[in-house]
Amino acid sequence: MSVANLCHRLTSQVSPRTAAGFAEVQRRLAAPLQVAVAGRIKSGKSTLVNALIGRRVAPTDVGECTRLVTRFQYGTVDRVEVVFTDGTKQVLPFAADGSIPAELGVDVTKVSHLEAYLTNAVLQGMTVIDTPGLGSLDAASVSRTEQLLGAAREDTGSDDLDDTSRNAVAGAEAVLYVVTQGVRADDQQALAAFTAATASREAGPVNAIAVLNKADTIVAETVEGSGGDIWVAAKLLAEKQASTLKPRVADVLPVIGLIAESAESGGFTSADADALHQLADLDDDVLETMLISADIFTSWECDVPAGVRLRLLEKLDLYGVRRAVDAIRAEPAITAGALRRVLLDASGLDAVRQRLAIVFAARADGIKAAAALASVTALAHASGDPGERQRVHDAIEVLLAKPEAHQLRLLEALTLVASGAVDMPEDLAEEVLRVGSNADLGAQLGLPGAARPELAAHALERAGWWRSFASFGATPAQSRVAHVVHRAYFLIWQQIRMP
Repeated sequence: MSVANLCHRLTSQVSPRTAAGFAEVQRRLAAPLQVAVAGRIKSGKSTLVNALIGRRVAPTDVGECTRLVTRFQYGTVDRVEVVFTDGTKQVLPFAADGSIPAELGVDVTKVSHLEAYLTNAVLQGMTVIDTPGLGSLDAASVSRTEQLLGAAREDTGSDDLDDTSRNAVAGAEAVLYVVTQGVRADDQQALAAFTAATASREAGPVNAIAVLNKADTIVAETVEGSGGDIWVAAKLLAEKQASTLKPRVADVLPVIGLIAESAESGGFTSADADALHQLADLDDDVLETMLISADIFTSWECDVPAGVRLRLLEKLDLYGVRRAVDAIRAEPAITAGALRRVLLDASGLDAVRQRLAIVFAARADGIKAAAALASVTALAHASGDPGERQRVHDAIEVLLAKPEAHQLRLLEALTLVASGAVDMPEDLAEEVLRVGSNADLGAQLGLPGAARPELAAHALERAGWWRSFASFGATPAQSRVAHVVHRAYFLIWQQIRMP
């Protein structure tokens, strides 16, 4: 990778301390993309983490672990390590149910974070960082979160790094931000304050998406235009929240984390399917009455034992039970596996995964490279040596001038517009965000599903328009962005025309 080569070439031209920082940057470039799951307390972050990983490993009940940052990464042997603030580690066994123990049996005030290694294919391409809830935590939990994601030293051998240098190279490179229907007015500030990438780069549409969790708890009748449909209401509410959180996030997608976790992590069993088949055999009036509330559902007298119904409620809630029963009544011979698929589809998890693939996975190298360049710049500034700072600056400019580095230019332009550092008319700002935030060509051009000739013609037309805007009418700052967008459209046009 060109950024890694830049670090390698500059190592002999900078101080030992800066060189140690460059070594850490190179290590991070070679590692999977680090995605932090953030949000307010009780927003269902850990449940969503389990669904994404496909294993119920992150504790969801309140305990010592939920006050700590946990990094889930790929390993050849399943294990969990307690990392103390002094750098020492202690290996712990997983709990009987396969999750991290809720109580660690150590002095939590001396713990930096947890490292969970799992033989999980998902984690080969992405490290998932589960964070304590924002907004309602004790000061110690907040401090530990900030230290790990903004300024903590990982056990990488970079003992020569000082705190300033460490701050420049630590941190997640992307954010999955979890909100609920009761979105707080200060969620925008919480997201802005969450250091999502290296060198204190804030979250933006390049490296952040949000999910509206617990979508099944929305009262559809309170959302205009929903027609009484919960999922339609959830989509409408997610669109509203997206307008509030943009440009901090690329999108907001509805999801039901509890159902997703149960369906994807093995929590939904054949015994659960059998119980749902029994419920489907009940009279309509009886079942409708039971589904009015959780209390009625678990206390009503019927052939399905109350304990079994409570278990279904804990795994699926009332919405999931209703969706499962509807599926059984539509297809009485449906198998447990097919029913699990119905529930997974109802959870909205697939849409979240697809968006993660578009925003994060397909752009992982670019996101990491942009974060790495920010880290390199911060390290040079932290050195206090004007000559060293100039050498690094010149090397970065040479790198960015190369055609293959245009994606970094585009990410930089997107960040400038999204942050408000470069003021653009609203329609043009939206176009910059669209071109820079998507990996799919049709989505980039605002013409999803269009034929290649139409895409090519539109790309060439917009390339010409942005070139004219850069030369006539744009401010110097706008012109800089416009030249980058012009080049992006031109490269898209070339890509479409390639056989």
